Amino acid sequence: MPYGYIASMKAKPDRRDDVVAILLSGVDGLREAGCDLYVVSVSATDDVTIWVSEVWQSKEHHDASLRLPETRAAIGRAMPMLTGEFTGQETAVVGGLGVDGEVRP
Repeated sequence: MPYGYIASMKAKPDRRDDVVAILLSGVDGLREAGCDLYVVSVSATDDVTIWVSEVWQSKEHHDASLRLPETRAAIGRAMPMLTGEFTGQETAVVGGLGVDGEVRP
């Protein structure tokens, strides 16, 4: 069953766009790392919240992606621009539009 992760983070004032740019800078290599869906969104009600929704072939693929040098470098660049307020939720993906392999209930 595919592994999902939904996260939110808060950027420091006037840094949200910079963090979003960092989050989107590495998308080219995600598919090869086992990522089927990676969506970065911003809050419509405030100017600091960023949401990231991910679907991976497995939790192991997700965990391995966090050890990649380019991922670690991106995290290092983004962290000083974040407040430290994070949420995260692991999910079991059961279906939906846009998921490779057409996962269906």
